[in-house]
Amino acid sequence: MAKVAAQEEGLGYQPAPGSDTLNARWTRVEDTIAFAKLMQYTKIGIATCIGLLDEANRLAAILNAQGFKTVSVCCKSGSIDKLELGLTEEEKVRPDTFEPACNPVAQARLLNESGTDLNIIVGLCVGHDILFTKHSDAPVTTMVVKDRVTGHNPVSVLYGQNLYYKRLQKQPVLRQENIFRNAADLAAC
Repeated sequence: MAKVAAQEEGLGYQPAPGSDTLNARWTRVEDTIAFAKLMQYTKIGIATCIGLLDEANRLAAILNAQGFKTVSVCCKSGSIDKLELGLTEEEKVRPDTFEPACNPVAQARLLNESGTDLNIIVGLCVGHDILFTKHSDAPVTTMVVKDRVTGHNPVSVLYGQNLYYKRLQKQPVLRQENIFRNAADLAAC
């Protein structure tokens, strides 16, 4: 896999005619297709967030056009009520409603049962992406990183840290007392 990744990286650049400079040749979608073809993968799984079903469908259409068989699994597959995970009503996005918890472990197991050669994450939440990767039998890459604020472009925070996101250098994202409360909740589970 390391050799193929190095080959794919080399193919992802092209020399500029009459110059010693290089030009990037492929998008991440194209890089992923080239890598999968070089690895001789035929079946690709897509683990998607329910909020990015359109993007997952577009990716599947491209992969299918490139000769791959695709299998997609939505994050709500095998979901349970968030209250069963120990959350309180106040911790839910919409208190006093049924709120299904995503189930990245079920997503991984369903793709494992499908026999995928490679799995692609499309916008799974932080933590869910970690659990999915941990439980996937096939290697995993990420196509879309979930970022609700930046249009799924988390690197924009790094570019804007001297202006819009300067607060991240000065203010905690989560107060210490909330961390301790959550740690106590986890220990009780």
